Amino acid sequence: MADTSAPQLEARLAEFVLPQTGKPLGSGGSAFKIDASGAAPRVEVKVGFPAERSRDALVAALKEHCGDVAGGDVEFDVTWSVETHSVQRTLKPIPGVSNVIAVASGKGGVGKSTVAVNVALALAREGARVGILDADIYGPSQPRMLGLMGRRPESRDGKSLEPLEAHGIKAMSIGFLVDENQPMAWRGPMVTSALNQLLMQTHWGELDYLVIDMPPGTGDIQLTLAQRVPVSGAVIVTTPQDIALADARKGLEMFQKVNVPVLGVIENMSLHVCSNCGHEEHIFGEHGGERLAGAYGVPLLGALPLDRRIREETDSGAPTVVAEPEGPLARAFGDAALRAAGELAAGGKDYSRLFPKITVEDDE
Repeated sequence: MADTSAPQLEARLAEFVLPQTGKPLGSGGSAFKIDASGAAPRVEVKVGFPAERSRDALVAALKEHCGDVAGGDVEFDVTWSVETHSVQRTLKPIPGVSNVIAVASGKGGVGKSTVAVNVALALAREGARVGILDADIYGPSQPRMLGLMGRRPESRDGKSLEPLEAHGIKAMSIGFLVDENQPMAWRGPMVTSALNQLLMQTHWGELDYLVIDMPPGTGDIQLTLAQRVPVSGAVIVTTPQDIALADARKGLEMFQKVNVPVLGVIENMSLHVCSNCGHEEHIFGEHGGERLAGAYGVPLLGALPLDRRIREETDSGAPTVVAEPEGPLARAFGDAALRAAGELAAGGKDYSRLFPKITVEDDE
């Protein structure tokens, strides 16, 4: 006889909001089915973002949410798969690269490169195949941040470059090809041409995500890149400061005008906690990123603190996510990265067709 608790369990699961997508389970970027034929109901959950490390926490949250259904004896199996999402209509996706995520800011000095590399590393720690392209020709930061200073990429076929690897991700930067102290006195067309070569002539292999650390600003170079690079979604980095927010708005609107979905806003340097006394201070203001996200109807992906360790770790070539993987700073970056990946998954593929929400088998 069919288990009468299955419909109740289905209704309860449909009320569970995935923190990574901000949407109920079974919609936008996730799906589930119930097998009620055994002694205890079993729920198979599929999500569209990497969840290798966060799977246990998700299962625990689901168990707690469904604690009063079927006597609290519900088994969960969570699997994940990153799908390819659409890009601008006039562009073709990069072969082998499922999704390109542009990390941008309207101005320099807001920690965009630090956020970009930690987001990339956090996605890799969740099991995704990740690459990062340093698109800042005039001031490449990723070689130092990834501990790859002095390394040079090779070419196996004389046509494409092999990306360098560090901490489980692939990387390419103009900084690998020129001396650190050499100024790049190039005009806009030369910059965009060089970046196009770095992007398209790098043998990335198979990637779930390619994170692009965009150059700061919203001028001709940034606009040209936004129009020419096949981007699945963009992340805007800002500080709470009004000056930074004004420029971040320009960056956000630039992506909207070229039909690139804005996945959300990350507020960097949100709060400073004194390492000596523990006093908390909003040095650059409060809730600026939240106001920006609300004004444009996009999520606030995360609020990251101003902490000396973040600077020290990126300068040493081991960014926070790999230097202190279990620490609160790494968790903050990880939550923001998964929120961005979840937002991308929720805005693209329809997972509801993978299997029906509920399957009740008669055990007669």
